[in-house]
Amino acid sequence: MIRIISALLLTLSTACALAQQAKSIELADNAPDRHIVVPGDTLWAISAQFLKEPYRWPEIWRMNKDQIKNPHWIYPGQVVILDRSGTQPQLRLGQTNKLEPKIYSEDESLAIPSIPQQVIEPFLSRPLVVDEDGLRNAPKIVALEEDRVYLGPGGRGYVSGMKEDSKIWQIYRKAKPVLDPETQEVLGYEAVYVGTAKQLAKGEPATIEIISAKEEIGLTDRLAPAGRPEIVSYVPHAPSKAINGQVAAIYGGVNQAGRNSIVTLNRGTRDGLEVGHVLALYRNGGNVTYREDDRKTEYKLPAERYGLLFVFRTFDRISYGLVMNVTRPVVVSDFVRTP
Repeated sequence: MIRIISALLLTLSTACALAQQAKSIELADNAPDRHIVVPGDTLWAISAQFLKEPYRWPEIWRMNKDQIKNPHWIYPGQVVILDRSGTQPQLRLGQTNKLEPKIYSEDESLAIPSIPQQVIEPFLSRPLVVDEDGLRNAPKIVALEEDRVYLGPGGRGYVSGMKEDSKIWQIYRKAKPVLDPETQEVLGYEAVYVGTAKQLAKGEPATIEIISAKEEIGLTDRLAPAGRPEIVSYVPHAPSKAINGQVAAIYGGVNQAGRNSIVTLNRGTRDGLEVGHVLALYRNGGNVTYREDDRKTEYKLPAERYGLLFVFRTFDRISYGLVMNVTRPVVVSDFVRTP
């Protein structure tokens, strides 16, 4: 069983210390007075209704021991209230007449997650950055049912080398190099997740059935035992040092990324990045030529900030970020910086 990477969980005291060093909190335009939590909400999305910088929600929770002790344990039916009475805005919990928040106090599985858990779940249970031959010896698909070219959900395939005892398997495409946009240096090799399968029968080859597919699944795709999914609580926070990096790749090989897409960054733990860090996205303004009369002047336009991303997994030289709030598509070579 592959061990699921554990999240970096900060204490409230750490969050408060970061808050003291940060700039003043600004409310979102037309911030509501309250929000009733519904299934499918995330802490980030709720906070975006109240704050211009939604990742700063841990700084403004007004805790009440009679209501809730853990800022992550918020449930459908509860009411998040914006308190403007003090020198700094605060968020606190109220309750509706339909649901009693205390009944959830010990059931974390029902709690609203910090960020969309289902989007990043496949990226938590298996290392995606490997060396060049990292998946060479992994079980591989050697045949497809009825001479199909590709498999989708419900399709059957035959796998050689499936020796580990696991009912559920994740499927990966052959690892591709990730290049640094700055230097063109190979930062690592990324194994692309393409789907999930269950083992129907042991043997050589073994028989699998595809459960889900992000892309078409075919011959030579590799398999790895799936770890057990778990709810992970993250406390978002800005890095304590200046981070300057770039988007090295967009997961899935597309040209642009939007909200809830996953991007690869050319910075990792050796650069000071850690799980939970929030980075601002910038687009280079480029160069323009201004002509007047017979003269022309060259100007370099400033980089423009257009969104935020959330770092949820880190390696030595590479990190994965979830695109959160953006006003334009993310493209390779866009900059990431400490907000």
